[in-house]
Amino acid sequence: MKKTFCILLAAVLLNLTACGAPTAGHTAAQTELTVFAAASLTEALTQIAENYRSAAPEVTLRFNFDSSGTLQTQIEQGAVCDLFFSAGQKQMNALADASLIDPNSRTDLLENKVVLAVPDGNPAGLDSLDALANRLRQGDILLAMGNSDVPVGQYTQKILRYFTLDEAALAASGCLTYGTNVKEVTTQVREGSVDAGIIYATDAFSANLTVIDQATPAMCGQVIYPAAVTSSSAQPEAAQAFLTYLTGEAAAAEFEAVGFSRAE
Repeated sequence: MKKTFCILLAAVLLNLTACGAPTAGHTAAQTELTVFAAASLTEALTQIAENYRSAAPEVTLRFNFDSSGTLQTQIEQGAVCDLFFSAGQKQMNALADASLIDPNSRTDLLENKVVLAVPDGNPAGLDSLDALANRLRQGDILLAMGNSDVPVGQYTQKILRYFTLDEAALAASGCLTYGTNVKEVTTQVREGSVDAGIIYATDAFSANLTVIDQATPAMCGQVIYPAAVTSSSAQPEAAQAFLTYLTGEAAAAEFEAVGFSRAE
């Protein structure tokens, strides 16, 4: 009797396994995606990643947040990256020219604004970008801006040219200080180590900084954030699925909560 029962039990277990029933220790295959994203996307993407766990529990997202220029260089040097989310078209264009992104996946996702932010109390008494330009000409103010390889720095350079200001001369006279990404510039403003900083509206919002003016398209153009799957991605389908999620309503709500808008 005992032998017969054991034979029957073994048959039942074999049948369950053949039908695809889960066995001890069995888990769904996990996919890890590495996303390189502009530092200004940190808050929004961190929250989106939490939400994405419900939509795709089998996917683990790993983020590398830095300036878009730094991320571009890392990708060009062979860093493992499945999805690139840039704060500027220049960096994405460079990767496209080098065939390092999937051109069919490229999409313009978001728009941001470039703003002039000041520390608490606005000790320098600035009230506009025009006033900033005048004070820079007088040489009695310290402005924080991004490096030339950082999109926010490139937008700032356009603003300086708009006001016919010489960046090299301003830097030599001690009127400028730099950050390697927008978060560093934001920190200088928040800590009050500068009189003002040119950053993104979203970073000013996240850091609870006072914004006194916003750059117009005539000053620096539109601030568009493109995203694309890299051509070297080991899991392009999963990367595209996440990119598609980023274009949806759930992700849009998180982007808009920190000040982004959909790219037009």
